[in-house]
Amino acid sequence: MPDPAQPGSNAPAADPVGEFLGTVITRSRPGTVVLEVQGEVDTLTAPQFSAAVDELMNDRASRLVVDLTGVTFLASSGLAVLIQAAHRADERGARLRLVVSTRAVRRPLEVTGTDQLFDMYADTRHATGDDD
Repeated sequence: MPDPAQPGSNAPAADPVGEFLGTVITRSRPGTVVLEVQGEVDTLTAPQFSAAVDELMNDRASRLVVDLTGVTFLASSGLAVLIQAAHRADERGARLRLVVSTRAVRRPLEVTGTDQLFDMYADTRHATGDDD
């Protein structure tokens, strides 16, 4: 079995600091763009999260959704990225939609009162309007 610590190894190296922040941008239908986020959103991963949110915000879609279903931890640095995105969406006459299904994400939003900046949904289907 290849050793991930050895150069030239095909095995992925373990992340000794925390979970990898995975992000994917998809379009569920015309006019809707979804950013799916996985892992921990903390000081270490906030720059990657911010870059993904910037890409989402640069899309001219009228419906902007951040799916946080796969997020296991949301730190204040992640909240800051979301707050900035909410303000950017507001400047263009849109409201950022968040998919929040876990306490790990809902609690920081509620405790800080920032949940008021977003339209929050329990699942992506409702957030994207695919149930219309």
